[in-house]
Amino acid sequence: MKKRVLLTSIIGFLLIALLPAFNIGCQPKKTLQNATLILDWTPNTNHTGIYVARDKGWYKDQGIDLEIIEPAEGALPVQVVAAGQADFGISYEEEVTHSRSVDVPVVSIAAIIQHNTSGFASPKEKNITRPKDFEGKKYGSFGSPTEHEVLSVLMAADGADVNMVEFVDVGSADFFVVTQKDVDFAWIFYGWTGLEADIRGMPLNIVMLNQWFDYLPDYYTPVIITSEKEIKEKPDLIRRFMKATSMGYEYAISNPQEAAEILIKNVPEINTELVRKSQQWLAKEYKSDAPRWGEQKLEVWQNYPSWMSERDLLPKTIDAEKAFTNEFLP
Repeated sequence: MKKRVLLTSIIGFLLIALLPAFNIGCQPKKTLQNATLILDWTPNTNHTGIYVARDKGWYKDQGIDLEIIEPAEGALPVQVVAAGQADFGISYEEEVTHSRSVDVPVVSIAAIIQHNTSGFASPKEKNITRPKDFEGKKYGSFGSPTEHEVLSVLMAADGADVNMVEFVDVGSADFFVVTQKDVDFAWIFYGWTGLEADIRGMPLNIVMLNQWFDYLPDYYTPVIITSEKEIKEKPDLIRRFMKATSMGYEYAISNPQEAAEILIKNVPEINTELVRKSQQWLAKEYKSDAPRWGEQKLEVWQNYPSWMSERDLLPKTIDAEKAFTNEFLP
């Protein structure tokens, strides 16, 4: 009888000791919160940090199941985000500024790249090396009224007249196609199209905007946006999203080659050579001279809208302090 009691006690002790292990194995998996991010275009190296964070599981570590979607034809991320059809989006300071001027309540929560890396590019054989050379040429316009004003300021600074430029609406047509037959120059991002030209062996002349900041304001392009409603109702989601996203971009800054391979793995149809070249170039541009990735300055959000207002490009002025926030950066 004593042996039976002793055996029962030992079994009971073992069951109690093992119970925590059984409980751990039986616990339900943590429920992830669904979130959606809409891109501004097809996936490219502006978006690498987001793909890195998702691939590394950093969104899931923050309790988020992130879906990345591409915009439908004609759909603007600012409209999709403002309508509550996506939690986050990729946009531009100029787009956010104009949207807020017509009461579309979107807010920039991070600058993906610290300074403007765009410029007006042309095939080298066209001999367009400065704004004055735009006179008498055809410009491939994507349809924004901002283009005319930017060109007007650039050309005036170089003693030229924008009225001597022929604007040709090319929409989203391929730069390399339209500049061979339809137009002489167009507006590009150096970190993508400029580098693609190198790969193609097609030398370009590029009038970079950052060479003319004495006449034009710098601005953030691209940025990550959300809505005022999202900020009010889901601040914790935004904070967790930004923590993972910041980790993704910091990884891309420190490990551009590995980050490029992650983007390629997630977007297999992408131009792999271009991604690798672009990622290496952008690694130093993401954070640049900012104290942390994503940081935005009030003066940048004041200067660009003021410039737009002075040229009657906005229906009404905006409150720059409400157009962006650094609150959710880790």
